Amino acid sequence: MNRVIALVILAVAVVFVASCTAGPNTLANSPTEDGDVAGFWQGLWHGIIAPVTFIISLFAENVGVYEVHNNGNWYNLGFLFGMAIILGGSGGGAASRRPRR
Repeated sequence: MNRVIALVILAVAVVFVASCTAGPNTLANSPTEDGDVAGFWQGLWHGIIAPVTFIISLFAENVGVYEVHNNGNWYNLGFLFGMAIILGGSGGGAASRRPRR
């Protein structure tokens, strides 16, 4: 009986996690009303300002954290670099280690 319950919980957890995966961006490589498509540099900027943008997006319907009119992987790379700049990247954990004795 316990195995059956564990398997049901595992199945529900797998379905829940799978339902949270990102879908395709149907607006990728399509310009905005101004004719712009966000690239690497705009992705970098959006990554840097993402924490502030997230807070603003909670109260304003016309503000989004992520630009959907982007050129794809280059925008994503810039966005991740921008977030790494703000959040400290991966070097923060190494710098905070205690020295070995």
